[in-house]
Amino acid sequence: MEPSNITATVITVSDRSYAGIREDASGPLAVTALREAGLVCGDPVVVPDGIDSVTNALRDAVVKGSRVIFTTGGTGITERDLTPEATRIFIEHELVGVETQILLEGLKKTPMAGLSRGLVGVGGTSVFINAPGSRGGVKDVLSVVIPLLPHLIEQLDGVAGKAHGE
Repeated sequence: MEPSNITATVITVSDRSYAGIREDASGPLAVTALREAGLVCGDPVVVPDGIDSVTNALRDAVVKGSRVIFTTGGTGITERDLTPEATRIFIEHELVGVETQILLEGLKKTPMAGLSRGLVGVGGTSVFINAPGSRGGVKDVLSVVIPLLPHLIEQLDGVAGKAHGE
């Protein structure tokens, strides 16, 4: 599958951005990168922190047929940082190896990367990706996942192809 056929949704999870107190910087960055990679992606959806708002936004993205659902924010350890918990509801297969790649990429730049609890996994016909709310965190996550997306989508679609390395 060519990237131009892959639809994506970016969800920014931030109480302050949702309330208009802080401009969303990470969501638009993710949208731009996904579009530059050839994916079809609308503007970011901004929701407040908390499991219900994130769950509803994820469900909306699934219902509208998004194949890549990318969240930014809500991966820390505060009481309202519940993006991974909401995402886990939708994930059938967690991609721990990809999560590890993201961690290793982030640790090259800052030890703070180890504080993110972001998940990567697949459920149904969608890939779910949690990124931290920082621009640097979003860049790290995207640098790892964008090259993997066409193959992930092909696997979800059951497209027969060459095995890795062939």
